[in-house]
Amino acid sequence: MARSSSFSVTGIRQLRGQLKRNASLQDIKNIIRLNGSELDRVMKRNANFVKGYSVGDTKRSINLSIRDNGFTAKVAPTTNYSPYLEYGTRYMSAQPFVYPSFTVQKVKFLNDLTRVMR
Repeated sequence: MARSSSFSVTGIRQLRGQLKRNASLQDIKNIIRLNGSELDRVMKRNANFVKGYSVGDTKRSINLSIRDNGFTAKVAPTTNYSPYLEYGTRYMSAQPFVYPSFTVQKVKFLNDLTRVMR
C-alpha cells in the first residue's frame, strides 16, 4: 500500500567518469541544493489541506536539510501524522502532497544532471 519515493541510478561507474570529465563537484552540489529548495517550495505549496481541520502545522514542518557534504538533500514533513494525510486512513481519504511533489522534481533533477553531463 505504501509507495516508495526513491529512485536509483544504474551505470554509476560511467556516470562518475562522465561527470569527472564534464563537471566539477561544485556543479553537482549546486544542482542538488537547487532541486532540494525547489522540492521544499513545491511540497509546501501542495500541503494545502482542504478536508477537515487544518491549521498549517504540516506545512510549517516541511524542512530542507543538506547532508553528506552537499551531496544529499532531504525534504520531509516532521509531523507524526503526515503519513495519514499522504496515504489516508479508512476514515479519511488521502490528500497526497509528498509523492506528487517528488515525481515532478525527480524529472527536473534528472534533466539537470543530464545537462551537466553533456
